[in-house]
Amino acid sequence: MTTAHFVTGTDTEVGKTTIAAGLLHAARLAGLSTAAVKPVASGCEITANGLRNSDALALLGECTLPLRYEQVNPMAFEPAIAPHLAAREAGVDLTVAALAEPVRRVLALHAQFALVEGAGGWRVPLAGDETLSDLAIALSLPVILVVGVRLGCINHALLSAEAIERDGLRLAGWVANIVDPATSRLQENLATLEQRLEAPCLGRVPRLATASPAEVARYLDLSALRLMPFRA
Repeated sequence: MTTAHFVTGTDTEVGKTTIAAGLLHAARLAGLSTAAVKPVASGCEITANGLRNSDALALLGECTLPLRYEQVNPMAFEPAIAPHLAAREAGVDLTVAALAEPVRRVLALHAQFALVEGAGGWRVPLAGDETLSDLAIALSLPVILVVGVRLGCINHALLSAEAIERDGLRLAGWVANIVDPATSRLQENLATLEQRLEAPCLGRVPRLATASPAEVARYLDLSALRLMPFRA
């Protein structure tokens, strides 16, 4: 049985990879086998082994299955710009169909806990009229929303949750990642999110000096997830 979730964020730079790696580490501590896919990544570095993305490498480091980098990050682009623009400059057709097949191949390896991490927020453009949310829809994956807690996050979180529900997917849970600990009325904002988001909070992660997966995992609770099998 493979339990798979799609990880998205309320915006870019809200710590999706930090939280995703922490979730994978928590699953490992629970004795589950793990796998992850970041289908598309821009802002990659040129290495002797090809383009490499730091976020994808972080996810790969928490996978217990012996995955190759190319399985975790099948589409990698060097410019640190929106993925659809980076793909266009590289002459690549960034479609849902092109991304879905390599994701399905990893999920079909039957890790007990698998994550598919998006890029940016819910409506990141792909080729034509498609968006990255269409990939989650094509895979029928429940969604974990990473809320970057800072000024304006309530609006971003509620709009993201509404869009996920409108797209016919289940918001399985959300994580409060406190990217700005100086946020005014922090506890009141967190209480409002818990009241208005109709999904369990999987954890409140403070701003950490060294946000290693092991340290982040201390603040996360997978028990609230309804673990359902993915059918490839």
